[in-house]
Amino acid sequence: MKIFLNERPLDVKDGTTAFEIKNKFKRDADIVVLNGFIISEDTVLKQNDKLTLIKRGEIPSKDELEALMIARHTPGVHEKVKKAKVGIAGLGGLGSNVAISLARIGVGKLLLVDFDIVEPSNLNRQQYFVKHIGMAKTDAMKELISLINPFIKVETEKVYIDENNIEDIFDDVDIIVEAFDNPKAKATLINTVLKRMPNKTIVAASGVAGYFSNNAIVTKKIRENFYLIGDEVSEAKPGCGLMAPRVSIAANHQANTVLRIIMGEREV
Repeated sequence: MKIFLNERPLDVKDGTTAFEIKNKFKRDADIVVLNGFIISEDTVLKQNDKLTLIKRGEIPSKDELEALMIARHTPGVHEKVKKAKVGIAGLGGLGSNVAISLARIGVGKLLLVDFDIVEPSNLNRQQYFVKHIGMAKTDAMKELISLINPFIKVETEKVYIDENNIEDIFDDVDIIVEAFDNPKAKATLINTVLKRMPNKTIVAASGVAGYFSNNAIVTKKIRENFYLIGDEVSEAKPGCGLMAPRVSIAANHQANTVLRIIMGEREV
């Protein structure tokens, strides 16, 4: 019978248990993860089960690290996520949060596109630190991703996106995340993708400002290759700003929508 121990195939006898494997291969492991779930009681293993053994506080080798990072994934996710290529248009409140979430789940390639630098006012909702002020957002985010998941291929484009360069920039990705603050830029990107790039899927957002209800932010499938997240009403304007909680909720709707698309789940 074949199982996977820390993502590597291992032949074991029928009836072998998780703790038998632990005692044989890593007796000092504090955490035993079976198919994405931490177990505290011994369990008989089945064909193709995934078992991960972790010792708290131990820094693994690079060869082991990726397997341990994905230990809590749902089985079958990583193989598909690792092959995915996602472009993020804008690295502000939405885009920086989406990038971090996609990095944590291990998307194989992230294309980060933004022309701006990090400013102090960005820090109330964007995934940067004081040390990043003055840095290009593309460089700052690439640095952060390298600290979170060094196994991701990160490409950057420091460019202002318009209808003349969208097709070239996003040619080599499967899914595009629209993460602009500017309504005109949003419309340009969405319309260009829908009209000229029918083989791409775009995940956009509209209506994430203020501190209105969490539950007003929803994910809608507008057409087969177009998803829209937000309440479609709460735009940023004087008296109604952008803040971390609601922006992050919408961004993670976008990130989870991307994950669902990668996994073949096309409905919301």
